[in-house]
Order: sequence, then C-alpha cells, then structure tokens
Amino acid sequence: MEQANRDFLLELLHTPSPSSNEVEIQKKWINYVQDFADEIKTDHAGNAIGVLNPAAPFKVLLAGHCDEIALVINRIDEDGFLHFDKMGGINPKAAVGMKVTVLGYNGQVTGVIGVNAQHHGGLKNDFDLEDLFIDCGYRKKDEAEKHVQIGDLAVYKTDPEILMDRYVSGRGLDNRTGSFIVAEVLKRLSQKGSNVGVYAASTVNEETNMGGAYFAAAGIEPTMALAIDVTFATDYPGVNKNKHGDVKLEGGPVLAKGAPINNKINKLLEKTARELNMHVQYELTPRMTGTDADRMRLTGRGVPVSLVSLPLRYMHSPVETSSLNDIDEEIELLVTMIANLSGDESLNPLDD
Repeated sequence: MEQANRDFLLELLHTPSPSSNEVEIQKKWINYVQDFADEIKTDHAGNAIGVLNPAAPFKVLLAGHCDEIALVINRIDEDGFLHFDKMGGINPKAAVGMKVTVLGYNGQVTGVIGVNAQHHGGLKNDFDLEDLFIDCGYRKKDEAEKHVQIGDLAVYKTDPEILMDRYVSGRGLDNRTGSFIVAEVLKRLSQKGSNVGVYAASTVNEETNMGGAYFAAAGIEPTMALAIDVTFATDYPGVNKNKHGDVKLEGGPVLAKGAPINNKINKLLEKTARELNMHVQYELTPRMTGTDADRMRLTGRGVPVSLVSLPLRYMHSPVETSSLNDIDEEIELLVTMIANLSGDESLNPLDD
C-alpha cells in the first residue's frame, strides 16, 4: 500500500464516526474522492457517494459503511459520572478500563470507564453495560451538564497502529476499511476506465439499522450492488474453526455464499480472482448477511447483491486487526472485475 493511501486510511481510522454521527468522516471522504469522481452525491441519510460515468445505464453500487460502534450517554448522576447504553454491538468486557472520547455537545471530553477494584470485589461475572460508567473528572452533575447531555456519543480513545508493517489495528476497522476500499476502487477506476456507471458509497448507520444502505440503493437504483465489509477471522487462539470456519488474515478477500447472494456476481468475482492468480476465501450467509447487502437487495424492484469482506480479528473490540495486503488485494479484485464489465451482462440466474 502506497504511503498516501495508508495516510488516508489512518486519517479515517483516527476520525470518530459513531453510528448516527458520521458527518465529520464523510466530509473527509468527500474531500478525498472529489479529486477523481465525475460527480459527488449526498442524501438525507448522510451517505457520501462518488460517481464515475453517471450516464451509463448499467450501474454498479459499492457500499462500505463508515460508521463505528459507540457508547451513548443515557444518564448523568448527581456525582457527575456518565452512564451509557450501546450504539451498535458493544462488548461490555472489552469496554472495562478503557479511555473514551466523549463527543459532547460543547466539545470533546476525555473520560475513563471506571471499574470496581478487585480488592473491593471486582466486577460480577455476568456484568453488563449498566454496571459500568464514565469518569471525566467532574465533581457534580451540573458541572458535567456544561459539557455533556443525554444522547451524546463516546468512542474508545485509541490510535490506529501498524503492526510489523503488515497489519493495521485499532477501533472501528469495521468498517472504515470498507469506506476506504470503495474510495480507492473509484480512484483506480477513474484512471483505468470503466464501461459501466460506478457508485462508490460511504454509507451510514450500518451498525444500528442499515438505513444508509437503503437510502443509497433506493436513490441510485443500481443494476447490481456489492457490500464491502469485514468478516470474522478465525486464525487466532481460542476460536473454534469447526464451528466458525477457517478464515485467515493474508488469505485473501472473503466471498459470501448463501440465499441472499447473486451467484452470477460471485462467478464474476471468482473468474477475476483466477485471472489475477489471487486466493479468495468463503463464508456462509444462509439466510441473511448481517451487512448493507440485506437492505440494498430489497430496494425498488430488487437488486442483485454480493458481499466481499475483509478478514478481521477481534471484531467489535478497541483493537480490531486486519491485513494491509488483504485490503490491497480486495481493491485489485474489485477494480479488475468492474473494469472487465461490458455493461451487457445479465444477472438473472435463469439466463444462460
């Protein structure tokens, strides 16, 4: 990965983008993409969409969501401690002892998630978010309320790290990596050329309701759509591969197989991978994918969808970890597949 690309990825990972509050990261994404997109579109959900060949009748939508899981303040007690619920799939055990950035209505505030000392009994084995709290150093409720109000969001206070010049680790790789990938695919296709319309969408709200994907697909009415997301790597200690499959970092992009997936799109991806001599991996999505693909598929008259995922360790933790090489390969796979489209392809499974 070139340094300029890596810098953009790290900038996205540095930027707080909790589900429902993605404006800052979307502005940075637009600022990057506008240099090579033919057109920039936005919508009332908050999606940012870069377009190539907007007049082309065959339209490919790539959706990578930019939102991350977060904490949402639901109570401020009389002593100034902040209590919270989850905005997305927060793991309470991963939150214990973490620093957080509270995105207060009056500016950002640093806090720590306090925990009862082991000397005093520690946490219960079955504790939940309601047993945790944020300590920002306030003495009283009225002092806290000068900076924070109910509904403000907080994210883990961590910086992304590059491990051994091989992996990237930090919070919210799910799925700022996807937002990054769709931008880079658009950039490469702007140089390579495309016979079809390409709509690279940095979507919002996937971690909570997938509404951004619905707005994007309903507004664009694509011929086909690909969700660009992350999936569970199983290549670290303690994971039952018999139950969860065998997905490795540096094993290549992961294609989904299951009822929601259009097999013709998958065949195009597999053919491209063979041409590139690239390994791909597989995951099963028998009923639903749990990604933007599910909402895009059910817009308008129905949209053929596929899901291309990045292997990710430690999902929904402050130290999610993925491979820079896998990111590069996924970009290459998508660019080459789309560049090879003539615009006359049928995605009807019953057509020969």
